[in-house]
Amino acid sequence: MTEPIMNFLSLFCVGVGVVFWVWGSWPLLGDRGILFKLHALSVSDTLGSMAIVVGLLFQIPREWPLLVLALIALCVWNTVLGYVLAYSCTVCGAAGIKINPSDPTGGSTIGGLDA
Repeated sequence: MTEPIMNFLSLFCVGVGVVFWVWGSWPLLGDRGILFKLHALSVSDTLGSMAIVVGLLFQIPREWPLLVLALIALCVWNTVLGYVLAYSCTVCGAAGIKINPSDPTGGSTIGGLDA
């Protein structure tokens, strides 16, 4: 009796994870800013991956220490990676490089910082 319930829960979690992946990839096609797209993608990717790992936890419960470690790693590393990418987008110019024509040296401003 428990086997069909565990299989259903596992498939449900994996399905929810795949839905999150697709849902987070959809804003990449829009016209919003790069930081909005990055936020939507990183949040949905983290939630989707965590749901898939929980689905695996229902399927192979004897591997719970490894899967819990994977959940923690996903939560921490995806969050840190999102912050690093957002910071590099604003500092390195993905937010836009603006050339100051009044500067005789041709200086540029990258993300609000002088380059």
